[in-house]
Amino acid sequence: MNGNLKIPNIQSNALSTIKYMVIDIDGTLTDGGIYYDEQGNEFKKFNTKDAAGFFTAKACGIFTVVITGRRCQATERRMKEMQVDLLEQGIVDKVGYLKKFIGDRKINFNELAYMGDDLNDYMGMELAGFKACPSDAADEIKEIVDYISTKKGGEGAFRDVMQYILRQRGQWEQAYKNCYHII
Repeated sequence: MNGNLKIPNIQSNALSTIKYMVIDIDGTLTDGGIYYDEQGNEFKKFNTKDAAGFFTAKACGIFTVVITGRRCQATERRMKEMQVDLLEQGIVDKVGYLKKFIGDRKINFNELAYMGDDLNDYMGMELAGFKACPSDAADEIKEIVDYISTKKGGEGAFRDVMQYILRQRGQWEQAYKNCYHII
């Protein structure tokens, strides 16, 4: 099985309303580790498999929003490579930020999906109609999500979540073929 569906009444038509995907960085797109060299430079390890998640989301018209409490040049570089629509770093109050974002854009609850892994994502995830997490997320997060990836954070969990959403919508095969020029 490609993950664990937590709420059996999630219908593919409910997933078809998703227009925005909010993604946390540390522990979701990375393994949660923060690495420093002797000069104090920060490093993060991203998984290349998550690229398919970002590219297929874009191909299907899903606006990607990456929100993180930390600031890191590696994050900025990687999210630019992933063609993320909006990167917000240094956001300590994710809930306040999301409420403003939702209000400014007049986003309906069912149009928003959120992928996070830890307690600082909990309240923000409550604002989303569809919630997902990596397999190594905090237990409290696993209790509220609709889908738990079989992958850990930083091991392709985001790709797995987008693959699940787009398969339910009937868009996965065409999206990845278009993104990777597969005939």
